[in-house]
Amino acid sequence: MLLTAIGLVVGAIGTLIGAGGGFILMPILLIMYPKESPDILTSISLAVVFFNASSGSFAYGRMKRIDYKSGLVFSLATIPGAVLGVYTVSMINRSVFNIIFGILLLAVSIYLFIKPDLSKFAHPGSTQKHTRRTITDSDGKTYEYTFNIWTGIIISLFVGFISSLLGIGGGIIHVPAMVGLLNFPVHVATATSHFVLAIMALVGTVVHIINGTFVSGMMITIAVSIGVLIGAQVGARLSNKINGKWIIKALAIALGLVGLRMIIFSF
Repeated sequence: MLLTAIGLVVGAIGTLIGAGGGFILMPILLIMYPKESPDILTSISLAVVFFNASSGSFAYGRMKRIDYKSGLVFSLATIPGAVLGVYTVSMINRSVFNIIFGILLLAVSIYLFIKPDLSKFAHPGSTQKHTRRTITDSDGKTYEYTFNIWTGIIISLFVGFISSLLGIGGGIIHVPAMVGLLNFPVHVATATSHFVLAIMALVGTVVHIINGTFVSGMMITIAVSIGVLIGAQVGARLSNKINGKWIIKALAIALGLVGLRMIIFSF
């Protein structure tokens, strides 16, 4: 029941900000299971990210906010990185993994706290001669934007590697990059990131299954995923109704504290 409740919160917050929730779930797993190896915990987190991102993508798909053309291209770019990340994590011991993850959490915490409103970095009216997209959502709102698709491919390759290496899903990196570097509108970036994460997390999970690392975490995954599937639908609905600024700031503080704890207790 505790794991399902955790999944509910992870699913809601992860979908609300388009991050898949792995960056919230993974530190919780590291604290709850201090003796488990990083590859087992990342396999659990990636599987949960898949269920969360799939559920969130279904909800965002009904809102017609997913840029499917760009999402498919970015998804294919994440696959090599995702496979490499799965094999890399098996070579990292737990103490080193905790330090790396703690540093990442601190970096994410600082970024989210200083720049929680990502919309101010978007430039949907850019006149650069790049790939152009026009999307009209279910509410009748039209989004027009242009971006360099090759920049998006390179970013996605990196996101795929980091996601599988640390089991975080990657949306916490992908959404800011899509908004700040690729000029995606925030709502489209959030929805499209979820679509990309679903495919990337599935690939990473399949590789873990083939390697045999996922089997021991099956029951934990099922318990958390039940909550995640429900939470993702809640998060997608809340994305239309609340300003996530203060939620993100509170989340940033929590992640920073967890990051410090992981680094300190690794020595």
